[in-house]
Amino acid sequence: MTQEELIEQLKGQIIKNLSLEDLTPGDIDADGPLFGEGLGLDSIDAIELVLLLEKEYGIKVEDPRKRREVLTSIRTMAKFIEANGKA
Repeated sequence: MTQEELIEQLKGQIIKNLSLEDLTPGDIDADGPLFGEGLGLDSIDAIELVLLLEKEYGIKVEDPRKRREVLTSIRTMAKFIEANGKA
């Protein structure tokens, strides 16, 4: 799977898991921030994203600082998944 295919897959999973039905994958910028000015996600959404990484990709991110780094954007999530060989 290419990084772009993984990014599209992640967009779909995020829309589904966070109940963002008013968005389409095309509405989400892969490099845009997930929190604050970007998608406007909150701390509960962050937990859901960590669970998504564990459930779908078998990756645990236990260090809170690392979580913040991994969950910066969809592209950083995809790079983390690729680096951990779970894509």
